[in-house]
Amino acid sequence: MNMPKILILLGLGLLSLGLILNYIPNSLHWFGRLPGDIRIEEANRSIFIPITSMIIISIVISFLFNLFLRK
Repeated sequence: MNMPKILILLGLGLLSLGLILNYIPNSLHWFGRLPGDIRIEEANRSIFIPITSMIIISIVISFLFNLFLRK
């Protein structure tokens, strides 16, 4: 697939994410709070490692690329 089509798909994905976050702001409140996401909070610092969330994003992106870029 050539670069213009990839950029169009990325733009549409960002546009749809922006619309979701703008018009339905609480729809993704669960993201980052999944079981397996590590959150360490202490008095003066906090560490957040979103392992499960990143695995889900990776699976979704892989599925979309395989769906749209398959020959």
